[in-house]
Amino acid sequence: MPPTLLEPDLLAADPAGLAEVGRLVTELTREAAGALRRRTGPLPALTPRELTRLLDDELPDGPLPATGRGREAVLALARSYAAHTVDLADPRAAAHLQPPALSVAAAADVLASVFNASVDTWDSGPYAVEIERRLVRALTELAGYGPGADGVLTPGGTASNLQALLIARDTALRAHRDIRGSGLAGLDARPVVYCSELAHFSVARACGVLGLGEDAVRAVPVDDAHRMRPAELERALRLLGPKEVPIAVVATAGTTDYGSVDPLPELAAIAHRAGTRLHVDAAYGGGALFSDRLRPLLDGIEAADTITMDLHKTAWQPAAASVLLARDARDFAATTGLRVGYLNPDDDGAAGYDGLLGNSMATTRRADAFKVAATFLALGREGIGAMLDACHDLARDAAAAVEAHPRLELTTRPALTTVVFRYVPRAGGVSDAVNGALRRRLLAEGSALIGRTDVKAAEPGTGTVRLKLTLLNPQATAGDIDELLAAVDAAGQAVEGQL
Repeated sequence: MPPTLLEPDLLAADPAGLAEVGRLVTELTREAAGALRRRTGPLPALTPRELTRLLDDELPDGPLPATGRGREAVLALARSYAAHTVDLADPRAAAHLQPPALSVAAAADVLASVFNASVDTWDSGPYAVEIERRLVRALTELAGYGPGADGVLTPGGTASNLQALLIARDTALRAHRDIRGSGLAGLDARPVVYCSELAHFSVARACGVLGLGEDAVRAVPVDDAHRMRPAELERALRLLGPKEVPIAVVATAGTTDYGSVDPLPELAAIAHRAGTRLHVDAAYGGGALFSDRLRPLLDGIEAADTITMDLHKTAWQPAAASVLLARDARDFAATTGLRVGYLNPDDDGAAGYDGLLGNSMATTRRADAFKVAATFLALGREGIGAMLDACHDLARDAAAAVEAHPRLELTTRPALTTVVFRYVPRAGGVSDAVNGALRRRLLAEGSALIGRTDVKAAEPGTGTVRLKLTLLNPQATAGDIDELLAAVDAAGQAVEGQL
């Protein structure tokens, strides 16, 4: 008989199985902690090809062998995973909008997995349904919305933006036809969406998915602070063609490249004068709502029709935990509202037994609100805000250190927690090849993880490739930043001699 993993019971939510989950989690985390203690950087010192060979050796029969190998195989997998995955708690991990998760959130996430509740129907997860409703209500109030607001947790900012633009599409085109019922074929109108030239790619992707076409996106120029120019938006709206219908203006609160926040009050006024919706993609910057210091960056967000917030960015949640908030709850009923006899029949709803199916584009949806609620109860708004403030302080320290460094050049001052800069070669001039190569050198060494981006408005002759620190580790220090920049400098000097 093949070895079993869990003894005596394979079912996690059974009382005996729950105790076994606790034992197994303890063993897995002990193995992972041992592997982490032997780490020397945020990444394994392996090339992609070397990592592929390692996995081939460790899993000769692949991840689906004919016969299970039991507990020891799982423990070995945990050791190898911890040894070779990204370590986001390492202060030299500063590439992406991908923070280390809080322990309280990770522990609560295990319990959510154990019970495997879904929030589509009340009886699939009654407590999970109620806790998401309360979490959404708290977040709508935090954003400045009134009692008629609502929201839904989604798998990520891309999904939240997609649903926001679905609502915008159907609302704007309702005068032309019932898009939900009849579709877009033969529509005698050309929908358009306005966003900053630095908006997230998910805006164009959503337009493609929704049948509007990526060409429906009109990119609005930004100013020197990387914020959408209101005058340019007004100008673009005045130049609308006779059959063009503005679906939405998408403002960005926290651009991926710079952390810049578009001027929300001005954009809201322009959008509403034009009779179109304002969606604020605050996947990154939404965390400023928790901070008394940074909250003014989001002044005017309460005028948005919909808001995206990623709690797995600036609330330190395990992915995924994004939320879409809507100022008017009726937006959901008009687009994703759905009643199905075997899930949410009318008479069950009338009796109060309604889940959250009507708010979501998904059916089965896990209890992600549980880990968020556990975190908020443990730390409160002030605790989350203090973490973001610490990262903001770190970004300002990093910007000052870059400015003081003889071989580094700051591109822009940080608005949130992102620092953009370049390594300047000894000979000066174009630095693209050196900056790209030094980042890859750090990756291969496993010693540091930094990001990169391309800039459009670069000084002539300097190139377009820039390096980026996205600082979301509230336990990192100014000393850690100094070490990280020293590693960048050393890698830059090394690759200069090779190019």
